[in-house]
Amino acid sequence: MNPVQLLDTVSVSYTAALPSGEVIESAPENKPITLVIGSGRILKAVEASLMGMKPGQTKTVHILPEDAYGPYYKALVHEVSRANFAGRIDPKPGMILSLTIEKDGMQQQVPATVLATNSETVTVDYNHPLAGKTISYTVKLHAIGN
Repeated sequence: MNPVQLLDTVSVSYTAALPSGEVIESAPENKPITLVIGSGRILKAVEASLMGMKPGQTKTVHILPEDAYGPYYKALVHEVSRANFAGRIDPKPGMILSLTIEKDGMQQQVPATVLATNSETVTVDYNHPLAGKTISYTVKLHAIGN
């Protein structure tokens, strides 16, 4: 059988973990996912790692932040007046809120993680929760084709 090539339909299982060992996502061996190489269903760097593999092979790849969820930008951490939430919600660290920001003259809803609170302000982080993190994927190719 030929190895994986662009536009092949493949069946894979995988585990994605942070350097701490914390598993952040998985498709277990007993429930592999089917995808087309190049479709963007999983991170492009993970798709690229499948190229050349043959069924039954397993590979571990370390995806750097720039190929995953991007770098962590300190400029995306903001302090917001607690009064903005009055009567609607009592923000607590760890909560993910949908906040409205203006971008290119348009109002947009974006997720933000609450980092800290005090009586006056709420510190929110607009970075993706996995920004700045290297993610290790262990992938197993089960089959090529339908």
